[in-house]
Order: sequence, then C-alpha cells, then structure tokens
Amino acid sequence: MPDLLPFRPEVSLAAILFYAAFAFAIGLMLTPPFVSFLRKNKIGKQLRVETMDGREPTVFRKYHQHKFGTPTMGGILIWGSILFTVLISRLLSLGGAVENSLLQRGQVYLPLFTMLALGLLGGLDDYFNITGVGKKRGLDVLPKIGALLLISTLGALWFYGKLGYDSIYVPFYGDVIIGAWYIPVFIFILVATANATNFTDGLDGLLGGLLVIAFGAFGVLAYIEGLMVLAAFCAVCVGAIAAFLWHNVPPALFFMGDTGSLALGGTLAVIAMMIDQVLVLPLIGFVFVLEMLSVIIQLTSKKLRGGKKVFRAAPIHHHFEALEWGESKVTMRLWIVGAFSAVVGLIIGVFG
Repeated sequence: MPDLLPFRPEVSLAAILFYAAFAFAIGLMLTPPFVSFLRKNKIGKQLRVETMDGREPTVFRKYHQHKFGTPTMGGILIWGSILFTVLISRLLSLGGAVENSLLQRGQVYLPLFTMLALGLLGGLDDYFNITGVGKKRGLDVLPKIGALLLISTLGALWFYGKLGYDSIYVPFYGDVIIGAWYIPVFIFILVATANATNFTDGLDGLLGGLLVIAFGAFGVLAYIEGLMVLAAFCAVCVGAIAAFLWHNVPPALFFMGDTGSLALGGTLAVIAMMIDQVLVLPLIGFVFVLEMLSVIIQLTSKKLRGGKKVFRAAPIHHHFEALEWGESKVTMRLWIVGAFSAVVGLIIGVFG
C-alpha cells in the first residue's frame, strides 16, 4: 500500500536522528518561556466537575486535587516543535545543506494537517475548560465528536478518492479489498485512536511515554517500508514528545491537554493508515485500547446494571490509582505493558 504514496525521496538515518535530536532540543529550550507564559496568563488545568455519566468524580478528586491550576495546553509546544523542525528542514533543503526536506506532499502533509487540525480542536476544548465554558468545562460532546467526524471524513475521502486506498492489509494473509467501506473504517480508526489517547492522558507522564513508544515503532515500520521522510517525521514526533516528557514526569510541570492528546492520537492513526499497518495499531497502542475499553465497559455496566461499576474508576489508570498503587507505579507499569505490546506489534508488522 505505501506504493500509492506519490513521492518517496531518500533521507539518511543520520539525518533522521539529527531531526529527532533537533526537535528534542527545541522543545527543551522553549519549555521555560512557554510555561512562564502559561502561568502568567493563568492557563491552568481545572478539576473535573463530573464524570461522563454525570456523577461525582470522587476518585479523581481524591488523587488529583493538588494538580488544580497546573499549566496545560502543552500540546502546543509539542506540535509547535514538530512544525518548526519540519520548516527548518525546508530551509536547510533550500540552502543546500540537505538534499530533501521533511515538508513533502507525499508523506508529511497528511499527518501534519491532521495534527494541526486536531490540535486546534483540542486547544478550543482546553480553552473552554480553563474559562469554564460548557456543561462539563470544555467542548460539549456533540460539537467535539462532530468536529472529529468532519476532520476524519475529509481524511477518509482523500485517502480513498485521491490516493486510491481501498484495502486493509491483514498480517500473514495479505490485502483484503474493502472498496468504499474503507471510508467508514478510516473514520472509525481516527476517531477511536484520538479518543483513546485522550482518555489515556490522565497521569503525569503516562501518555507522553506511550506516545514515544508508539511513534518510535511506526517510525521503524515506515523506515523498513522505504518511507524515509515519514520515518523522519515519526522520529521528530518522538523527539518533541520526549522533550515534553522531560518535564511531564511526576510531578508534572505542565500538561499537554486535549491540544496534544487529540492531535497526536489522530496523527498516529493517519500514519498507521498511510503505511497500511492499521491492524498492528491496536498492538502498538495496546494501552490506548485498554483505556478506551475500560471506559466503554464502565459506562455500559452503569447503564445496564443500575449504576454498578466494574472498575473503581475509569479510565483504568484511575482504577489502579484507587488500588493505592501510586501514580508513578501505575505510569511505569503501563509503560512496560505498552513497550512489550509495541515490540510484539513491531515484529508482526515486519514479518507479517
């Protein structure tokens, strides 16, 4: 399926590592003034008013009361560092310092557009959370899902109509032609992944570490497929997220917010579709799937069993918190699960 991508220039491994290191350095350098700006303008996290089913979030408040007011919208720093690195690569290319830039129509426009579009949507949600707009402090469900569906539909139509994607690769079997069904499959994958990463963003360092693992794994798969620019873009994402993670490990200096979680989750889904490894995505992002399923199971149980819960709290990382594991231990253990499942997904992606 990657053969459908229109332009596949070469980028050396040394250049890929350089761009990753550059994004990491830019992220670190910009963090102090960015956090200072957030604090000066009181752009801080507000505590959850109620759970998704309208109940009091007792577990969340017990373990996260002290995080009230922590600067948020750090996702701007992440995708800002990524965008800056991509643009710098373009300048280096124009100056003759490198042969090919990362700003390539065939491999980077699509994930970059997705990142910026969902970043703006998440930024609006974060802004509403800070200012107290909305029933639950943030964008209401219908406008948020509606915007996600619109963005994902545009992506699906582009992949199917413009690029000619109409099949899904099944590991150890081959391509399965699904025709126009590719459009709803694409929409489902992007919306589900963006929401799953959004749910996962609840503990200091949790989502950042898992995203470093996931983008690293897809970078390797893209590199093996010969998509050097896309591999470099994944490496830049790793570098930028790692710079954020440097200051987001417990206790977090600031949060990425929906500005980061929606943008990076949606970008991950688009990359998986581009290299036709969508069935490997649930393995590489296994913890994201686990978090999403825990929310679905919890809400379904409450609705069908008269308010009875399966977990002490959902998403599942809050359940482990309620078991008194401690935030850092929950984060580290889910990192381990995420790394192990990503290695399994990577092996299947390479040899499947």
